[in-house]
Amino acid sequence: MVFSRAKTALSIAVLLLVGFGGYRLVRYFTDLTAPLVSLAGVEQGGAYAGDIACTLSGSDGYRVGSLSVWLDGGPLVENYSIGRKHFEYPFTVATKSLADGEHLLRVEVQDSSFRKNKTSRELTFFVDNVPLQTAFTVSDATYKVFQGHTLHVQFQSNKPLREAYVQALSGKYPCVSEGAGSQIYECFVPIKSDEHPSEYPFSLVITDRVGNRGQLEGKMNVVMYPFKNQVLGLNKEKMKEEELKGLPERKFEEDAARVASASPNQKFWKGAFYVPCDLKGITTEFGTLRVSQQRGKYRHDAVDISAMPKSVIWAAQDGTVVLKERYVHSGNTMALDHGCGVISFYFHLDSFGDVKVGDKIRKGKPVGTLGMTGYASGYHLHWEIRIHNIAVDPMQWTHYDF
Repeated sequence: MVFSRAKTALSIAVLLLVGFGGYRLVRYFTDLTAPLVSLAGVEQGGAYAGDIACTLSGSDGYRVGSLSVWLDGGPLVENYSIGRKHFEYPFTVATKSLADGEHLLRVEVQDSSFRKNKTSRELTFFVDNVPLQTAFTVSDATYKVFQGHTLHVQFQSNKPLREAYVQALSGKYPCVSEGAGSQIYECFVPIKSDEHPSEYPFSLVITDRVGNRGQLEGKMNVVMYPFKNQVLGLNKEKMKEEELKGLPERKFEEDAARVASASPNQKFWKGAFYVPCDLKGITTEFGTLRVSQQRGKYRHDAVDISAMPKSVIWAAQDGTVVLKERYVHSGNTMALDHGCGVISFYFHLDSFGDVKVGDKIRKGKPVGTLGMTGYASGYHLHWEIRIHNIAVDPMQWTHYDF
């Protein structure tokens, strides 16, 4: 009886072993699934200095057979045997032995099945072991700028940067490369029309692609500008009519802030801006201190341009349409985003051009016609430029190639 039981148990064990072996044999010939692979420590497009500690890990339903790693086409690890379902393999890329610039890393993991299923990954990364060096493009970093104008700051770097910004007048203003591949960077700092005339320090904070930081210090002299005064009369009946036709001024300011915050840190323009219509004269200069019975005392941070009624208004520069709406105070209003937080506004349009929000528009293309919608006592164009939602004199942008 005991012998019989032992024989039965042995038979069952043999059957199990044969069954398991058969299952393994079937899996060996029929497995079609490639290994799962992940690579940690280095990212696509990342920049690195010193040694990069990497970990290649993965798994396979059958069994991982081997792995290989290549750098710029040459083997770092070749056919390293694994022989199990799960693995982690650490390795190091010594960037100091590499040239600065772009490199290609490729990994491949192969299972142990008959079909030798493979998974490969490749990515490019950048080596940057050069110390960061920067300098202003001017010998004396003391700038003079009028109230209501734009301060243009430029500096040069010895390599591409991850980030740079100017801290000035309680604001933070991002820098942008002057052009594709250029290592000259620039920043556009808006000076409010009511900024107190004085000397102010500013800091230029710079970070390269591997995290090294540098800082340049400069000064700006904000110079008083002789703004004019103006008494303005508005038609009460027209103001009441406009209140029924457009959105409130509060909504305009919310929209202006929204499009400013969404502006990409990229220059869409090149060269000086156009005056956006066939100018006959300027009826109200930028920064004019206005007094009206209806609106009290306020600063007019735009220019009012006279031209033929219903004549064409065109885009002052290349940009994207970000606002096309009617507001109580500004009437039919168009806004174009030129990048880097620079937004141009066109008020009181009689009609809109054949464009919609999101459209790209080229410099000189129609955006509408000159009108007197909104709080306007006559036909004119109210043209405004804001940088990060701070209004600056738009005429400066027509005379100066930023």
